Amino acid sequence: MDYGIVSRRLIACLGGKENILKSESCMTRLRVDVKEKAIVDVDAIKSIEGVMGVVDADDIQIVFGPGIVNKVLVAFQTALDEDDDSVTKLAEQNKALQKKKHSNPVSGFLKRIANIFIPLLPGIVAAGLMNGITNLVSVASHGAFNDVWWFAGIRTIGWALFAYLPIFVGYNAAKEFGGSPVLGGIAGAMCVANTMMPLLTETDGKAILLPITDMQYNPASGGMIAALIAGAGFAFLEKKLRKIVPAVIDTFVSPLIVLIVGGLALILIIQPISAVLTSGLVIALEFCYSKLGAFGGFILSAGFLPLVSVGLHQALTPIHVMLNDPNGATAGINYLLPILVMAGGGQVGSGLALYFKTKNKKLKRYIRDSIPVGVLGVGEPLMYAVTLPLGKSFVTACIGGGLGGVLASLFHLGMVSQGASGILGVLIIQPGQEIQFLLALLGAYVGGFVLTWFFGVDEKRINEVYGG
Repeated sequence: MDYGIVSRRLIACLGGKENILKSESCMTRLRVDVKEKAIVDVDAIKSIEGVMGVVDADDIQIVFGPGIVNKVLVAFQTALDEDDDSVTKLAEQNKALQKKKHSNPVSGFLKRIANIFIPLLPGIVAAGLMNGITNLVSVASHGAFNDVWWFAGIRTIGWALFAYLPIFVGYNAAKEFGGSPVLGGIAGAMCVANTMMPLLTETDGKAILLPITDMQYNPASGGMIAALIAGAGFAFLEKKLRKIVPAVIDTFVSPLIVLIVGGLALILIIQPISAVLTSGLVIALEFCYSKLGAFGGFILSAGFLPLVSVGLHQALTPIHVMLNDPNGATAGINYLLPILVMAGGGQVGSGLALYFKTKNKKLKRYIRDSIPVGVLGVGEPLMYAVTLPLGKSFVTACIGGGLGGVLASLFHLGMVSQGASGILGVLIIQPGQEIQFLLALLGAYVGGFVLTWFFGVDEKRINEVYGG
């Protein structure tokens, strides 16, 4: 694939350089914000080499797959910086009118939340893997390496990200909502437990007590959620102040007021509310996981792919981060992720059933190219190129994945990190659960295969989509 040619075609289909506001990558997708969506030719984008699908949300999300998307992003941003009139000419040839869609407040809000966490994912994945691997080594060796400097150093790196994650969340939240990132970072720092914090000092053995609650400040009670709310709140307050504070004193007066007013609000209001929200979220997840049991596992896994198809699955990132926090309620064990991973297994099973039952050569070729990466946990090629366009097979794939979710729930599977899916999920599963994980994944394969074989293959529809 020539990434330069692909990038220039993308720019043309997106309406030219002048229509592109921002571009970034997230795991498998190139996300592009545009000025005018009406001139974006989505169908033309889908025909570009390497494109597996397009999610037309508040931004344009172009699916390339892991690894490839990072190379495309580099070439795309390079092409944007080029002074090449041919790109504009090509853009004019590929422009096509598209109906403007009404913005959805919910999806817009979720996109903002996703934008806060997407830049943090590389660190979260790496730190989570460090924690998982070092814990495994520590248990297997009975702590033989715990006092060795390099091993302790690696453990410290994994610990550091989660210990100070609220700072990064607050920083990105303020930035996303139009404020000064450093002010959001300060808000996040106030959500990090540190005994050196003046508010936590004791005089003659007596702690400083807060009004209303008459309790000592607990910076970690609201944790990441408090940092997120405070970062966004600081940005909101800052923007309001800059409109009314005279320009001559704005540089130092506005940030000072933000920190004083926002900081006190964080201590007295945001932290207690966030603590309740955090506890409520954990209770809700625990209810789905423990009380609903197999039924909860089925609903979570079967409903995950529809979220992925419209790009809303990124909204789950804060939950995954919270569950993988070693200092959190679940001690770093993410019991939601193994259930969601099973959704991709349903896709693989569905794709295999279609491959062996259909006579359409073009569909067979698409499936043959998509199955290997699907097994490795990248399900978007199968979804966008195979099951989703066919409709019925997408439904049977979802239900098949739900069956894997049932097994994951019954086995009480947990993962120590993020970043690996499909059969590679065995690398981040809790030590001792590898066999159960593979059995659950096999259940998702079988569920997707059987349901698609009997209910999801419509040869007429296949020929309509892929040609007879």
